[in-house]
This record gives sequence, structure tokens and C-alpha cells, in this order.
Amino acid sequence: MTRPNRPQLLASLAEGIAELTTSGAWQRHLDYQSRFHRYSFGNVVLISAQRPGATQVAGFRTWQRVHRRVKRGERAIWILAPVVRHRSEDEETAVTTFRSVPVFDVAQTEGAEPPEVCRRLQGDDDANHYGRLTSVASALGFLVVDATLEHGSNGDCCHERRRIRVAQGNAPVQRVKTLAHELAHAVLHREVEDRRLAELEAESTAYVVCRSLGVDAGCYSFGYITSWAGGCEAALAGLRRSGERIQRTAALLLAVLDETTRSPAQCGPA
Repeated sequence: MTRPNRPQLLASLAEGIAELTTSGAWQRHLDYQSRFHRYSFGNVVLISAQRPGATQVAGFRTWQRVHRRVKRGERAIWILAPVVRHRSEDEETAVTTFRSVPVFDVAQTEGAEPPEVCRRLQGDDDANHYGRLTSVASALGFLVVDATLEHGSNGDCCHERRRIRVAQGNAPVQRVKTLAHELAHAVLHREVEDRRLAELEAESTAYVVCRSLGVDAGCYSFGYITSWAGGCEAALAGLRRSGERIQRTAALLLAVLDETTRSPAQCGPA
């Protein structure tokens, strides 16, 4: 099977990211995101402890300003906000204490959909790429299971349990892309020091693997990578820094795929 040149695929990924970030859709995405605060490490810990998997949290009125409302009966996530004492013009302001304030995750709200820069793939998997990639996971010592995942997650990879979960509600072609992404995590990220870089590497690997299989994941991957990286320049810098790791991991997954899916006739005499 002749596959596209992997450096060329990385170049096409970079071009897609650059094109996305000059579009009106990206600007609308940035305008939307600007309404949300970045939380301190302590508050991130509090959010995670109360609602594991939360992806975007904000107060009641912030959600109203982006035309979403908190669903009836949802329990608030409580975080700490500083109480600032304003001094005279000649003195700096000072934090005097903290107070508990309620916030809600996007999964606890309903209403207008956020601007889309990362669209789930739609379509079938007539070539059974999912089944073939499941064989790759098995060869790497991972079990792939279908799951109903909370908070809109498409999949996850657990090294301790040697398990990859893939959301069963998505279209077949999206599940192919998700499995390729989690396989990259399985190979690259037993330990994660930089979550943003890990997601960039996994999604870039998935993009290269999918394109090599004839699946164009650009409408998902471009936005996913750029959002995690923090913008176009950061994404392109990450691709340059991790390009060799991405190509090497994609090559490994594709080589294992070829090895595990060859027919007995291709393998030669016993």
C-alpha cells in the first residue's frame, strides 16, 4: 500500500492550522473564549475534584452572556475567589481574604452552541480501519472498549489499566480518528509533563495516520491542535519541536497495522 509522504502530511497540517486561524470562524471562537477566566492551580484542583472531566466552567451570569443557561437541578462547582481591598491611589490593592463562588461546567448548561472550530467527523468506516487499529492496540498490549463517556469526551487512554476507551455515540469515521489519537497517547505519553504538548502530539499523529489511511481529519484536527496549543504560532512551534516524534509514532502505528492485518498468504509459508 503506497502512502503519502509523512513530512508532507505534517506540512499540510501546518497549512490547515494557518488557514483556520485567519478565518472568521477562528475570530468568533476567540471572542467567545475571551469571556471565560483562567483559573488558578488551586481552583483547577477544586473543579476537578468536584466534577472530573469538566472542560469549561463559568459563573451563572457569564453563561447567560453567551446565550446559554444552567440546566435545572444542576449542582454548582464551588471555587475560591479573592476579595480585594482597594487602597488609596498611592498604594497597591491587596487581597484580604477569599470567598466561595459557584460555577458550572458547559456540560451543565444548554442553549446556543459555541462557535465551532473543531467539528466531529461524519461518515462511515467502510474499510474497517477501526477494527484494524483495534488490532494495533492489541499488539501494543492495550484493550479497546466502547464506552459512554461524560462531558463530551471522545476517548481516553489509561496506561495503568492498559485500556483505551472510545465513545460509542460518534460516527464511525470519528471513532477511527479517536482511536488513532489514543494509540498515540499509548505510545508517547505514559508520563505527561505538558498536557498541551501531549494533546498536540497525539492529535497530529492521528491526523497523519488517518490521512495515510485515506481519511481527512482536518476539520477536527486543525481546531483541536490550535486550541490546545494556545494559538497558531504556538501550534506551529509545537509541530516543529515534536515533528520527529510525531512522524516516528505515526510510522510505528502504521507498521504495526500492516503487520497485524496481513493475510496468511502474505505472511509466507509456516
